Amino acid sequence: MADYQGGKAYGQMLDRQAAELDEINRQFQSSGTYDDVEDLEEKLKQYKAQFIRFDLDLSGDIDEMELKQMLEKLEQPKTHREIRKMIASVDTSDSGTISYSEFLIMMLGGKNSVLRMILIFEEKAKPKAKPTGIAKKMSLHDLGIRPDMAQHLG
Repeated sequence: MADYQGGKAYGQMLDRQAAELDEINRQFQSSGTYDDVEDLEEKLKQYKAQFIRFDLDLSGDIDEMELKQMLEKLEQPKTHREIRKMIASVDTSDSGTISYSEFLIMMLGGKNSVLRMILIFEEKAKPKAKPTGIAKKMSLHDLGIRPDMAQHLG
């Protein structure tokens, strides 16, 4: 059962979860199964941060509601049926949730699940930063107008 005290207790829970996920990352690195994955250590760090961000109750699993909220934040809302299907495609332990190990297998494995695709392209879903300040003064050349055509502009 989760402890919702907040503050110090929450920080301790977060530290405990981070340590557990670090141990799983070490197991994945030493297993030899993913030796061909480029930048494995960096990817594991990124996946750990993603997992922690979406495991809202720090249970160590991403459940149906957490996955639903995650997809809504990524502007990829799904129905409950679609979410159950996504979890079932990854959930090898039949727990009805996605454990960190299952999450890593999905992200590092060759199987292209819908959830994996959404997470991989998460960065592309973020809005691009708009330029700020006064726009640069442009010449006719910058606008693609040939000098011989400029006389026709007025």
